[in-house]
Amino acid sequence: MLNLTSVMIGTKQFKALSAFYEKVIGKPADMVDDEHGFHGWQVGGIFLGILEHSEMSGNTKDAGRVMFNFETADVKEEFERIKSIGAVVIKEPGEMGQGLIATLADPDGNYFQLMTPMG
Repeated sequence: MLNLTSVMIGTKQFKALSAFYEKVIGKPADMVDDEHGFHGWQVGGIFLGILEHSEMSGNTKDAGRVMFNFETADVKEEFERIKSIGAVVIKEPGEMGQGLIATLADPDGNYFQLMTPMG
């Protein structure tokens, strides 16, 4: 059986993307390696890393191809907070089953979602 432990986002906008996710997550990076262009956060059971990558320039080409979700008990409040720090709104909070889901994009155009915890 596999266990997903981390997600990494490669970017040429390392400082901007790191600053953005620091605001989204609400704390400084748990792992900082400026010499090698890497910042990372433990977020629940997953480690989210931002990696400086010389070949990843401009906005992502297929923004919805890979998305990751942040669970929160208050999707609407987090949506407004994250929108106010510069996230691009892709889809306003809406019903999904017995909860809510919203889709936003980071400064590179990568999609991520806010959703009510499942179960």
